[in-house]
Amino acid sequence: MRFEFKPSFEDSLKSLPSKDKQEIKQVALQLIDILSQDRFIHKGIGLKKLKDDYWEVRRGLKMRIILRWHKDSVEFILAGSHNDIKRYLRRV
Repeated sequence: MRFEFKPSFEDSLKSLPSKDKQEIKQVALQLIDILSQDRFIHKGIGLKKLKDDYWEVRRGLKMRIILRWHKDSVEFILAGSHNDIKRYLRRV
């Protein structure tokens, strides 16, 4: 499986407090670890299909990561709040 962090993901991290940045990076690495080893994806990671190839991973109630998962490719697109994710999905 191939993983890619889009520039939009990196840009979205810049505006977050350093604590949130670290938590988001930790969740992304945890997801990469699970997917690269074909391990069971437990509900605790908060992975949810949104629409088409777009998925969301939650970090607590506030922070979320949106990614595009198509066959053997995962692209991390955006990190932000629930409203940030909704706003992004309206444009795609």
